[in-house]
Amino acid sequence: MRVVPGDVALLIVTGGGEGSGTAIRKESLDAVRKELGLDKPLHLQYVAWMGDVLRLNGGASLWSGRSVADEVKRRFPVTLELALLTFLISLLISLPTGVISALRQDTWLDYTFRLVSIGGIAMPTFWSGTLIVLFLVMTFDWIPPLGTPSILDDPKTLLSQLIWPALALGYYQAAVISRMTRSAMLEVLRQDYVRTAWAKGLRERVVVVRHALKNAMLPVITLSGIQFGHLLGGTVIMESIFVLPGIGSYLLHALLTRDYPVIQSIIVLLAAIFVLVNMGVDLLYGWLDPRIRYD
Repeated sequence: MRVVPGDVALLIVTGGGEGSGTAIRKESLDAVRKELGLDKPLHLQYVAWMGDVLRLNGGASLWSGRSVADEVKRRFPVTLELALLTFLISLLISLPTGVISALRQDTWLDYTFRLVSIGGIAMPTFWSGTLIVLFLVMTFDWIPPLGTPSILDDPKTLLSQLIWPALALGYYQAAVISRMTRSAMLEVLRQDYVRTAWAKGLRERVVVVRHALKNAMLPVITLSGIQFGHLLGGTVIMESIFVLPGIGSYLLHALLTRDYPVIQSIIVLLAAIFVLVNMGVDLLYGWLDPRIRYD
């Protein structure tokens, strides 16, 4: 970010009109840089910011002067709710379609679900999100609301606001997980213990759920954990399209204004969540597969 063209001090002095051609006195820019601490060497700025992070603070925004931690606390629930709803939608779509595709391999059902999955992977989320907004606006005169209510105060309104971006993101996530589910199920269905279960005359549901699906879930859970981690960062564009006040839109605004403390703090937060999610996925392995033990 430090080598990207642009100067946050210049943006502040000109009120965001960096390219307006307004004559700016060097003394004014130097005064703003000194006030923001940008006149110090980069390593000293980094050490100061790391001190704030260790105190779970993150410093103050260069643009607004507000505490980064307070802004993240206020905005993070929106992003988390969107990510959880997206993840739920993707699982509700991907697991049944992946299992059915494997059980009905090379049938019209399999080809249909594979075609839908390829379409989801090939379709960028920003494009599908834009199409949804255009459809809602042109058909129902729908306008993205400003702000979102708390899930405790008005869950129905919150769901009506989050369902559309969640569908756009969930379709892409489901396409990826569905293909992994199909591949894992096909591999497990060819195993000897599954053939033995069929030979015993067990019902299809028992064979699929108890014997095949549970053993096929390891790679699916691994991919799902990675996908969920990516969701928290992937909501940046979707929050901007649907005007959601989450950390994604906060990060995008910080990128446009070169607000370094905000960018650095959010990236550290997302990286920490990504690590924790993957650690949780690793712990699930021991429950799904008794052969895996952690000493």
